Amino acid sequence: MSSEALTSAEYIKHHLQNLTYGQLPAGYERHDVSGNVEALQQATWTIAHGAEEAKAMGFWALNLDTFIMSLLLGAVFMFMFHRVAKAASTGIPNGLQNFCEWALEFVDNSVRGSFSGKNNMVGPLALTVFFWIFSMNLMDLLPIDYVPLVMQALGVPYFKVVPSTDPNATFGMAIGVFLLVLYYSIKVKGLGGFAGELTLQPFGKWGMPVNLLLEGVNLIAKPISLALRLFGNMYAGEMIFILIALMGGSYLGLSATSATLFGSQILLSLGWAIFHILIITLQAFIFMTLTVVYLDMAHQEHH
Repeated sequence: MSSEALTSAEYIKHHLQNLTYGQLPAGYERHDVSGNVEALQQATWTIAHGAEEAKAMGFWALNLDTFIMSLLLGAVFMFMFHRVAKAASTGIPNGLQNFCEWALEFVDNSVRGSFSGKNNMVGPLALTVFFWIFSMNLMDLLPIDYVPLVMQALGVPYFKVVPSTDPNATFGMAIGVFLLVLYYSIKVKGLGGFAGELTLQPFGKWGMPVNLLLEGVNLIAKPISLALRLFGNMYAGEMIFILIALMGGSYLGLSATSATLFGSQILLSLGWAIFHILIITLQAFIFMTLTVVYLDMAHQEHH
């Protein structure tokens, strides 16, 4: 897995490949490491050993690394806040309780500034969205090769440790928000009110086709923009870390050039990691804020 054992293209391709479980189609030809070909006469459920196999599995393939890391990070987040809530005291709080209280106050102020309706679900949802996405993004600060090397030693060929670099994860969260927006739009405004909002604005009843087109595009754009913004920023950040890591295969030796490349890699990695702290926090905050804003719009009745 080291950059000296792989070409640059192979190294990048390996780090961007998910551990995918799915069904290969009947008759699919699998090439093993030695070049032998195995024809699968029947459809087979298996772990993908490359991008080609993952693509052949189709829509219902499951990215196990995204699934495992998302659940693990969500469980850690819930366990931490649950433990602090049970042990909370009115005396001098410890560091973890201080952090959780600050986090609750921060999210509460954000919700109060963006949400004008009455819904006790919005605050906990905003807290969950922010810290779940933040914890996913935070995995991008782990050294790029450490976790894949450990997993490879355990016999796992691929393992992407940052769930938010997988569009399946970002679209899943965005679709969840979108369904909540639809639910509360219909609950607060009624089915007729929601339909009227899509067909009667902004040009009145005589502009229904145009209204439906404009409002429909605006509605569909919400989950798409939520998902692609988070995915695009995190994917780009991951790619930069991979490109910096590629320099690691170029400083072997004791020449002045090798020493320069080694120093450059250390400085670039440190500099990008520090800057990336801002990006991972900002992306979690933007996703949370837009979620609250969209739910606020769903609770507003237009007259």
